[in-house]
Amino acid sequence: MPRRVALLALLLAAALAAPATANPRVAVSHALAMHGDVKYKAGFKSFDYANPRAPKGGEVRLPGVQTFDSLNPFILKGIPAAGVGLLFDSLTVSSDDEPFTRYGLVAETIETPEDRSWVAFSLRKEARFHDGSPITPDDVIFSFEILKAKGHPRYRSYFGSVVRAEKVGERKVRFVFEAGQNRELPLIIGELPILSKDYWSGRTFDNTTLEAPLGSGPYRVESVDPGRSITYVRVKDYWGARLAVNAGRFNFDRIRYDYYRDPTVALEAFKAGNYDFRLENSSKDWATGYDCPALRQGLIKREEIPNQMPTGMQGFVFNTRRPVFQDRRVREALAYAFDYEWSNRSLFYGAYTRTRSYFSNSELASSGLPGREEREILNGYKGRIPEEVLTREFRPPATDGTGNIRDNLKKALVLLGQAGWRIQNERLVNSRTGQPMEFQILLDNPQFERISLPFVRNLERLGIKATVRTVDAAQYQNRLDRFDFDMIVAVFGESLSPGNEQRDFWGSDKANLTGSQNLAGVRDKVVDELVNLVISAPDRRSLVFRTRALDRVLLWGFYVIPHWHIRSFRVAYWDRFSRPQIPPKYALDFEDTWWIDPAKDAALGRRKAAGAR
Repeated sequence: MPRRVALLALLLAAALAAPATANPRVAVSHALAMHGDVKYKAGFKSFDYANPRAPKGGEVRLPGVQTFDSLNPFILKGIPAAGVGLLFDSLTVSSDDEPFTRYGLVAETIETPEDRSWVAFSLRKEARFHDGSPITPDDVIFSFEILKAKGHPRYRSYFGSVVRAEKVGERKVRFVFEAGQNRELPLIIGELPILSKDYWSGRTFDNTTLEAPLGSGPYRVESVDPGRSITYVRVKDYWGARLAVNAGRFNFDRIRYDYYRDPTVALEAFKAGNYDFRLENSSKDWATGYDCPALRQGLIKREEIPNQMPTGMQGFVFNTRRPVFQDRRVREALAYAFDYEWSNRSLFYGAYTRTRSYFSNSELASSGLPGREEREILNGYKGRIPEEVLTREFRPPATDGTGNIRDNLKKALVLLGQAGWRIQNERLVNSRTGQPMEFQILLDNPQFERISLPFVRNLERLGIKATVRTVDAAQYQNRLDRFDFDMIVAVFGESLSPGNEQRDFWGSDKANLTGSQNLAGVRDKVVDELVNLVISAPDRRSLVFRTRALDRVLLWGFYVIPHWHIRSFRVAYWDRFSRPQIPPKYALDFEDTWWIDPAKDAALGRRKAAGAR
């Protein structure tokens, strides 16, 4: 009798447990956060950093540099026109004051189980393309499949763990994922731009085009002057205009981009009043380039707007596919030839901070020695990672800023000697092959020549022949896509919620994938495993420590010579704009949330006219 009672109890417990296992709890919501709760609850009226009462109207003129040859931003071929993303809506939209949260746009609701093994989106009835046709589950499935099959390689990377997309109702689409922990995938799928199946059925998707594609977003193309300018006009009957996620956004009636040969020409055009707003990336131009009558008269405003964005990593990037850069000691040695302190004092007017992490300006950045939680992760890789990862704080080589880097060059020569290089007839040569060390720094922006050339001169003192070559944007992009370079200046942008994009940056399987962002050619199984740990992090706390561990391994791999960063946006604009009182933490959002202030615009017009007389 006791045994039968015990058996019945076990059977009852199994029966009660089975439904929970087979049918895990499913959440249906207007939004989805990577970790934790969403900030804006159901029924919210607008994002805090947008002004729902902002007036709409007017035309804003913005700069493009060099050229464009395509209105298809989804493929590897061509150079897309600036602003073309304004044509397309996605299933969800991010808020710019949360680390990573997506709110329904084309999708009215987002449905996920606890384990996030799938996600389903219920589409809004009112969602429409610009020709009035409804957005359907078939369009969503088509968008996913065409981007994965024929789109830019990054889509194959991002969507690689999606098993299938399926229609499960009149307005519902479900995406099913591979087994494993990848909490980010539902949010990544939410970023899917929606394309019209009917429109593309009669066209070749993977070709460049200057025909304006059918979209569903807040703007459409009004006119195109190929390679020179493009104008977008706000869609008056935009289907999503009244949604809370769009309240106070997309306030300009027209947005026009005019293209200029190079940044120097573009700056002079701005001061002459040929366009309205400029985000400045050059410390020299910021310090000395804006002195003009319009600035002195107050017609042009300059501001530094603080932000809380991770700065990412900008630096000289080694292409480790090249034999000359495959030894880690060589990469470390060459870092001693870059004199950041002299550059910051002499070239940048002291404007910058040296970058010491791929995730600077965030809690994700490693610093000091690894703490307990990081050591628990990294101890599992002893013998497979540099010893310094666990025993030393990463700090890029530093100087006193005078330009005398003799001590640093001595350290570089020691490392180069350990790696099998020696000085012969004032040239650094490989001890085994006798080949001299030579490489090229490839640029697409002439402004970086003044940073690269002093670096080249320091390399010459080591017996290294380095050259600088600046090419046009089309050639540069083509060479990057094919990894046809020795060294470049590049930026690895990071977010507060790193995830699947890390595979594209560092994954071994992406090292030889044309068009991937693994520019350095990283092929390290430890990095692969750490990236997977970041992606599978179950909560924010574990994400922070796993990201810091990845950061340390990347830093001690010396894949880049770190440059610098700034924690604010430097903007200059003609005084005709206003913006919300609360700025977004993690974006500038000029096109999204600023507006033309009628009173300021009229006053500016009067002052310009008075000056002309």
